[in-house]
Amino acid sequence: METQLDPMTDDLPLMANTSYMLVKHYILDFDVDFKSKVIEGIIVLFFETGSRYRKTSSTGKGSCQSQFGETCKMRASELCHTPVTNVSACSSKTEYNDIAVCGKGEEDTSDKNGNHSNEEQASGISSSKDCCDIENHGNKDFLLVLDCCDLSVLKVEEVDVAAVSGIEKFTRSAELTDVSKELENLRNQIVHELVTLPADRWKEQLYYFTRCSQAPGCGELLFTTGTWSLEIRKSGIQTPTDFPHAIRIWYKTKPEGRSVTWTTDQSGRPCVYTMGSPINNRALFPCQEPPIALSTWQASVRTAAGFVVLMSGENSAEPVQLREGILSWYYYVTMPMPASTFTIAVGCWQEVKQQSFTAAIQTNIEFSLPSSQADFRWHEEVCGHVEYPCRFQNPAARLQAVIPYRVFAPWCLMEHCKECLLQLIPQCLSAAYTTLGTHPFSRLDVLIVPSNFSSLGMASPHIIFLSQSVLPGGSHLCGTRLCHEIAHAWFGLAIGARDWTEEWISEGFATFLEDIFWARAQQQLSHDEVRGQRELKALLRWRRLRDEVQNSEEELQVLRPKKESTGELSESGASVVKHGLKAEKIFMQVHYLKGYFLLQSLARTIGEASYLASLRKFVHRFHGQLVLSQ
Repeated sequence: METQLDPMTDDLPLMANTSYMLVKHYILDFDVDFKSKVIEGIIVLFFETGSRYRKTSSTGKGSCQSQFGETCKMRASELCHTPVTNVSACSSKTEYNDIAVCGKGEEDTSDKNGNHSNEEQASGISSSKDCCDIENHGNKDFLLVLDCCDLSVLKVEEVDVAAVSGIEKFTRSAELTDVSKELENLRNQIVHELVTLPADRWKEQLYYFTRCSQAPGCGELLFTTGTWSLEIRKSGIQTPTDFPHAIRIWYKTKPEGRSVTWTTDQSGRPCVYTMGSPINNRALFPCQEPPIALSTWQASVRTAAGFVVLMSGENSAEPVQLREGILSWYYYVTMPMPASTFTIAVGCWQEVKQQSFTAAIQTNIEFSLPSSQADFRWHEEVCGHVEYPCRFQNPAARLQAVIPYRVFAPWCLMEHCKECLLQLIPQCLSAAYTTLGTHPFSRLDVLIVPSNFSSLGMASPHIIFLSQSVLPGGSHLCGTRLCHEIAHAWFGLAIGARDWTEEWISEGFATFLEDIFWARAQQQLSHDEVRGQRELKALLRWRRLRDEVQNSEEELQVLRPKKESTGELSESGASVVKHGLKAEKIFMQVHYLKGYFLLQSLARTIGEASYLASLRKFVHRFHGQLVLSQ
C-alpha cells in the first residue's frame, strides 16, 4: 500500500522501481492548451531491464535469419499498413534528421482523485478493456512503478515495435518455440538493441525511436494511479525481463498540477513553464525521478501560432505549421540526464537580437582563446560515462569558448535585456570556459521568466531561466547570477548528485565558481578590485549563513542529512529525498553557503590556481556521471 506523506513536513518519495526496470528514452508528444490550462498527449517510454534482473540472453549474437527472421519480416509486412488508432505519422520522409512525433489523447475518464470510471474495473487496477481478476494474478504479476502526481492517466498500452518497417536490423537469431513468447521477446530485443546503439549512430537511433513510437499498440496494460505513483502491470508477466520494454501512455495534466505554473508574463500574455517545483516533473509526465534513471528524450509540442516553445534540447527548434493557427516544435537530447532536468517554457517570448557590431566582434574573438589558457591534456583521456555523443571528445567543441546563445524575454523587457544581459553572456561563457574547459552543452537559451518566479535563476540543459529582478541591478547583479547558472552546466547537470540530499555538490560549487567566473569576465578590474569584491561577498555570505543557522531547524542545516546511508536505495530502487517537501527549505541557502565556504577553505589551503586545475581534472573525469560527497 502506498505510504501517505504529509506534503508540508515529510520527505519527497521517489517511487520508481529503477532496480527492476530502467527508462532509457522518452518520446513526448503533446498539445498545450491555454484555455483549459492543460497539457495533453502521449508519452512513449523505452526501458532496459534493471540491474537486479539483468541477465545474459540465451540467444547468440547474430542477424535475423531463418524462421525467426521470417517471423520478424512477416510482422512488419502484416502491420505496416494497419490503421493506427490515436497515433499518426507526421511525415513519410525517411531521413534520420527529419524526426517528428504526433499523437492525440482520448477523453479523460478519471475524476480529480485519479479514480477511473471505466465499467471494466477490478480492485483498483484499471484498463480500458480486458481487465484481469486481481485475485488470480495481482500477487504474481510484476508491477512497474513510475513517479506520477497530479496527472489524469487515460490509457496504457504495449507498443508493437516489431511492426516497424526495417526494424529487422535490430534483431538477433533465437531458438524459441512459443509463438507469443517469441514475439514478446522479439519486441524487447529490438528495444535493447535500439537503446544500446553506439554514439556515432545517434541520428539513426532517434529516427527509429520515433518510428517505434508511432507503431500500433499490441495490448492494453492494467494500471492504477496513487498520490505519488503510476503502477502498471501485464497479466501473466511475472518478471521485469518479460515485461514490455516499450509502453505508450495517454495522459493529461491538471490545472493545479505542481510541476508547471500557468500565469501571464510581464506584458500580460499567457504562458506556462516548469518553475523548479520540489516534486520535479512528475506532474508534467509519468517518469522515473531517481537520479540514477539517466535518459535521453525527444519532444514534439503543439501550440497556437504566436507562442514560442523553449525547451531543454540540443537543437534550436524552428516551428512547423501543421494546420492554420497551429505550430509544432521539436527538440531532442542525446546526453542521458535525469528526468528532473527536463524544462519547458511556452509563451509569447520575443528574441532579443544582437544590434551592436562591436558585441558581435567581441563574441567571435572569444571563440578562439589561445590554448595556453586551457589545459587540454585531460581531453586525451577516455570518458568514464555511458556512451553518448560527448563534447569532451569533440575537437571542435573543445575549442569553443562561447557556445551559440539566444536571449528571450517578454516584449516589455526587451530593451532592458539589450542594455544589460545580451553583452554579458559571451563574457561569462568565455570566463567559464577559461576556468573549466569544454562546455558540456552545445548551445544556450536564456529566458526572462514571469514575475511569479520565486528564485533569481534556474539552470537546465541548454536553457537558463533568469528573474526580472536581475535586470535593474546593473551588470554586477545580472553578471554574477548568470555566472552562477552557467556554472551549473558543469556542477549540477553534467555532474549530478547521486543522492539529491547532497545538493551542496551542485549549489556549493556554483556559488564558489560564480566569483571565479565573474572576476575573469570583468577584465577591466584590477587584481585589488577583484579581491575586494570577493571579500565583501564572502562577508555578506557569512552573515547570511550565521542568520540561517541561528533561525532554522538544525536538521535542515546538515549537508549530508542521510549520513552513512547517503546514496543507498531500497531493493526496488525507490528512495526518499529527506526534507524534500519542507516548505521552509525552499527559501534556505545553507547548502549554497556551507558548500561555498568549504570549497573556499580548500582553495586557500592548496592555492586557488592549483585547486582550479584539480577541478578541471575532476570535471573531465566525472562529467556525465553521478557522484557523492566522497
